[in-house]
Amino acid sequence: MGEFELLDAIRRRLPASAPRVLLGSGDDAAISVPGGVTATSVDALVEDVHFRRGSGSLQQIGRKALAVALSDLAAMGAEPGEAYVVLGIPGDLDEQGCMELLEGMIDLAAETGTTVAGGDVTRAAALTVAMTVVGHAATAEALVTRSGARPGDALVLTGELGGAAAGLLLLEAGAEASPTRGSPSRFEPLSASNLYGGRGGAVESALLARQLEPRPQLEAGRTLAELGATAMIDLSDGLGGDAMHLARAGGVHLRVDASALPIQAGVTEVAAAAGREPLELATSGGEDYELLATLPVEQLDAVTAALEAKGTRLTRVGEAIAGEGVEIRLPGGGNLQPRGFDQLRWKASQ
Repeated sequence: MGEFELLDAIRRRLPASAPRVLLGSGDDAAISVPGGVTATSVDALVEDVHFRRGSGSLQQIGRKALAVALSDLAAMGAEPGEAYVVLGIPGDLDEQGCMELLEGMIDLAAETGTTVAGGDVTRAAALTVAMTVVGHAATAEALVTRSGARPGDALVLTGELGGAAAGLLLLEAGAEASPTRGSPSRFEPLSASNLYGGRGGAVESALLARQLEPRPQLEAGRTLAELGATAMIDLSDGLGGDAMHLARAGGVHLRVDASALPIQAGVTEVAAAAGREPLELATSGGEDYELLATLPVEQLDAVTAALEAKGTRLTRVGEAIAGEGVEIRLPGGGNLQPRGFDQLRWKASQ
């Protein structure tokens, strides 16, 4: 199939546009009527840098590409709106494969109220999925940036840490996961050695899902923004590295209590089997796509209750104080060096 035929097939599969989009895929540009203000983010996944095709399905790759882009909107407290995709197609990916990748994207778009409004396809040496997403808010003040943290603010975290990094270790150790079509978060039993007795299948499957199918915390981001978060970032590159971004942008020092960090079930066992430390996976593993935020201490109880009512755990993991940088205090004394994933320093041998 040629470029134009593939684009036509993709357009036929796209669902109807949301009311904001007057003209979607099929013309030289999309036309939308956003109202209020918009937040725009660009992200890309490249084969053998961000994923390996043999580690998951094409449907999961498409879903993850949109999820990680939408996570940036979650960190701003924005409502998701439109998504645009550029697909770089290698010679060994056929039409069916392209459509499977699109299916994963469309599934998540439907779940989050996102309109896939256009994009492009091109030949590429490796499978590449580049996403541009646009979010919306009534006013600029309704959005949260990285730069608003103030001394005295509480440092809080949604969800749990380390699951995605542990899931990646399982994949590298030879775990196999086969998603049930139509329900991508359900996995067949794994071939990797069982680390947890009778509960191994469920625990390992949850870790694999964190790596292969991250969930953007859009509702939690909007709740945090509405209830007074002063700064926010999504954890794509690890808590240590992303906390440094918050501290630098806000001109504050962030003190993290390592003993307060919520670590996902199974991370400790996977880390031990791989000769790694659980806290290392939790603080520098990356790709958990939880939200790290600062907010006034007096808002902590209200935000915690609001998120718990929606099924999201919120944990106070530290505080912002005067100064600069980040310290991660270990339970027995001393500090853990804050660091995160840097893809420009990544080597294929690692």
